[in-house]
Amino acid sequence: MKSGAAAHGDRTTAVAETVYFFGTCVIDLFSPESGLDAIDVLQNIGVRVEYPVRQTCCGQPAYTTGFPKEAASVAAAQLDLFPQPWPIVVPSGSCAGMLKQHWPRLFEGMPSLEAKAKDIAGRTVELTEFLVSRMGNELFRENAAPPIKIALHTSCSARREMSTHIHARRLIAKLPGVELVDHDHEAECCGFGGTFSVKHPDISVSMAEDKVKAVRLSGCHRLVSADCGCLLNLNGVLEKQGSPLRGEHLASFIRSRLGRHSENGINDS
Repeated sequence: MKSGAAAHGDRTTAVAETVYFFGTCVIDLFSPESGLDAIDVLQNIGVRVEYPVRQTCCGQPAYTTGFPKEAASVAAAQLDLFPQPWPIVVPSGSCAGMLKQHWPRLFEGMPSLEAKAKDIAGRTVELTEFLVSRMGNELFRENAAPPIKIALHTSCSARREMSTHIHARRLIAKLPGVELVDHDHEAECCGFGGTFSVKHPDISVSMAEDKVKAVRLSGCHRLVSADCGCLLNLNGVLEKQGSPLRGEHLASFIRSRLGRHSENGINDS
C-alpha cells in the first residue's frame, strides 16, 4: 500500500517519514482488518506506508518448532524486500522479535546474508513502540469517544524479547477516556504459542481459559492486544463461553477512538 499524504478528517498533512509495513501472515490470513487499521493509524499521524507485496511469514513457526534451516529459507526470500533505510514497522511483537532477534542468527557464517539480516534487524520496530513516540493526544480532540475500560494482553515474545508491554501501556495512556485495568494473568501466556496450541490443545485451552477468567474479572469492556495470534486463542475461548467480550488488535482500537472505524472495517472518511 502506498500513500503520499495522510488524511486527518478533511485535512491533509505533509508526510514526515516513510516506513515499510511487515504485515505478518497471521494478520494476512486471519485478521486483515487489523493490518489495514494499523496502516490507517500510521497514515493519520503523517507516515507514508510502503507494503512490499512479496513479503510472507517471518519464519517463527518453523524456527520455534526446531526447523532453523526452513526458517532461514523463508527469511532469505525476503531479505531484499526492504532496500531503503526506512523503519520496518511490524504490528506484532512476536514477529518483530523474530526479525530483530533471530533473523541475524539464522545467517551466522554467511556474511552477505547476515549483513542484510542485521540491517533489517536494526530497522525493525514494533507498531506500539513506533506510535508511542509519534502519536499525541491532539489527534483525538475532534473525535471524542465515550469512556471505556480495557484490559491489555501482551504476547510472551513481545513482552520478553521486545518489552512492548511497556510501549503499549504508554500508548494507551495517550488515549483520552481510556482506562487500562489490570488483571491477574497479564504476564502469563495465553496458550497460543504458534504450533504449541496445535501440538498441545488441551494445555493450550486451559491456559487460555485462565487468562480469559482473569480478564473477565477485571471488569473491562474490551480486551486489546498487539498480537493477533494470541487474539485467535483468546477470542475462541470467549466465543465458546458465550461471552460478549471480545479482543481486538490495539491498532483497531486506536482507529475506533479516532472515529474512523466501521462495522465492515472500511475507512469512513
